[in-house]
Amino acid sequence: MGLLSSAIVVFVLVALAVSVGVVARLDRPDGEWGSRLRSRWVMGVPWGTFVVVGFVLAVYLFVQGGWAHWGDPVVLPFRAWSYLYPTGLLTAGFSHASPGHLTGNLTGTLVLSPLAEYAWGHFPQQRGSESFGSWRTNPWIRALVVYPAAVIAVGVLTALFSIGAVIGFSGVVFAFAGFALVRYPLTTVVAVLGGQRFFSLLYDVLRDPVLVQGASPSPPSPPWWAGIAIQGHAFGLFVGFLLGVAVFYRRTDRPSALRLWLGVLLFAVAKNLWAVYWYLGNDEFVLYRGVGLALVVGLAVVVALALDVTERDFDAFTLRTGAVTVLVVVAAVMTGPAVYSNLTTVSDSSVPGEGAVEVEGYHVTYAEDVRNELIPVVDVGSLSQQTNVSSSGVIVVNQDRSIWYESVSAGRLAYTGYTRVRVGGVGWNADVEVNRDGWSAVGGGTAYRVFLRPPDDDWTLVHESDPATAEARLDGKSVSITSAGDSPYQIVVSRNDSVVGRDPVPRANASATVGGIEFVRVERSGGDRIYAVVGDTRVRVFAQETYR
Repeated sequence: MGLLSSAIVVFVLVALAVSVGVVARLDRPDGEWGSRLRSRWVMGVPWGTFVVVGFVLAVYLFVQGGWAHWGDPVVLPFRAWSYLYPTGLLTAGFSHASPGHLTGNLTGTLVLSPLAEYAWGHFPQQRGSESFGSWRTNPWIRALVVYPAAVIAVGVLTALFSIGAVIGFSGVVFAFAGFALVRYPLTTVVAVLGGQRFFSLLYDVLRDPVLVQGASPSPPSPPWWAGIAIQGHAFGLFVGFLLGVAVFYRRTDRPSALRLWLGVLLFAVAKNLWAVYWYLGNDEFVLYRGVGLALVVGLAVVVALALDVTERDFDAFTLRTGAVTVLVVVAAVMTGPAVYSNLTTVSDSSVPGEGAVEVEGYHVTYAEDVRNELIPVVDVGSLSQQTNVSSSGVIVVNQDRSIWYESVSAGRLAYTGYTRVRVGGVGWNADVEVNRDGWSAVGGGTAYRVFLRPPDDDWTLVHESDPATAEARLDGKSVSITSAGDSPYQIVVSRNDSVVGRDPVPRANASATVGGIEFVRVERSGGDRIYAVVGDTRVRVFAQETYR
């Protein structure tokens, strides 16, 4: 960090401290709001939230290896791949895929968890109960043990009943939100829209106060909404709603129906719970946003009705108890597909492609247009049929961990040319390098090959594409370029589908005659070019593939 950046960080911290000091001086924390905090929290501090944040951060640093590799933690073994892989189920709810993923969920926790913890309270709220009367009413145990234990239980629950190989604390963050919305709906919305953004900005400023960035093309990637774990977020939110209803229906301090309806609706829209989508295969997605908006409007009404329930309502079935039933049923319905999707294993013939490298039980390979080999454990007829969704790219398979995963798409590898795939487990990790090279035929396709290299080993060829043929015909002949294994690419000259010449591509700034046609290779910074020369005619036929 340069001198200017350091000065800016100091200035920001001083400005923040001064502004907080001024507000504290004006409001006098020992006064009304200070008394309110101390009435709900031990010493006015959300101890449970700090314990939870420390636990999640410790998982990233010490279980995922973030201490040594902050920007590139071990991710694959800590996803919730299958019920047959307990390690993933127990760690997925608290693990993260990247520093941005971690900090996003931690800032959400710092904003929403204190609201939930305040609403619940360290001091017992039941009439006639006394603090320190038992371990259940001991404020310190409630703050340091009961609250964190409940959060960990919700984290495991979201991993158990979310669809797909989920990872991240976001399901619990949404449970915080659901619980807080039931008691403080509009405050929760303000916290999400403003508070979380403030903490995220503060983190970015402290890490990099001066950002210089130019315009640059981006690699192929799915639309932003396709990266949202809608079912997992919704399930966490429903868990929070149900816990809130269970806690607060005995209490009289409740928000109005309008505030609750508005808070749930605005929160659901702000957090993109309307983004109902489906994966069509090969990087294509469909978004049903009209359906999604109708669903969140209905959700707001149901929650408003459910919180209006009282103890006497449970003596008979009413509209209010019906709303509670809807919340329970919807949460239960969301678990059904999750249970089936997580009851999977990897088939015996699970490693696709022409070759693979192995690292401690992980098989890494490259393949195109192959079907996912995760198969259901229980055969239930037509539901056991695999979908027609296909994958293309770098595939990682581990049968012992029930992992079958497209780690890097074919389109992204074609854009970057090089990547690394990190595999590992608790206490270890290893990188498999991936490299692609190729030549494009003018007016035709691209001939390319993919190599993999595990730690302390040589490059292994795992994929060769079909030859690429240039559009131009020279002297009645067609010219193609093709991979030749570990050897240099070859130029193939054909007439009437019969090969009349084949030879390796010439070296840079050299030429070679193949099938009666001279080919000249010209070295360029943006990738070499190969020209075909017939008499006085010179035509560019091939271009070396370049990457960003």
